[in-house]
Amino acid sequence: MHSQVIIKGYRESMQLCIDRIREISVKMESDDEQAQRTVLERCAMTALNSKIISRYREFFGKMVVDAVLHLDEDMMKEDIGIKKVTGGSATESKLIEGVCFKKTFSYAGFEQQPKSFVDAKILLLNVELELKSEKDNAEVRMENPEDFQRIVDAEW
Repeated sequence: MHSQVIIKGYRESMQLCIDRIREISVKMESDDEQAQRTVLERCAMTALNSKIISRYREFFGKMVVDAVLHLDEDMMKEDIGIKKVTGGSATESKLIEGVCFKKTFSYAGFEQQPKSFVDAKILLLNVELELKSEKDNAEVRMENPEDFQRIVDAEW
């Protein structure tokens, strides 16, 4: 069978599937926001009905709907991040509106630093604050010992 015949059959079957989906689809143009939310939660719970988290589908269904409703009109699902943290139970999961970081700071005296701030001033940077390590196989050739200190200073 020629590949063009297979592709033509695939496209026809795809169009039949799309037509059937449009035929049975439910429009959500209701003014009742609670009814829309209920439908969305039911859809999310159906999608979460797997062996792993089926016991928690109501819990996660509400969380998923909340996360989706926080998106702007672009509805970019990449804007929703899932951070997995080992330990604890599934019901300890929570939706954080904003950006979440899990970072352990270990520097001298970090125990004495405050763990929360009130009326904090926040600076947004688009550069990384962490130092990147150079490649392990980098090679530097020097002619005299004074060049070594310049290389160390440049690294810092």
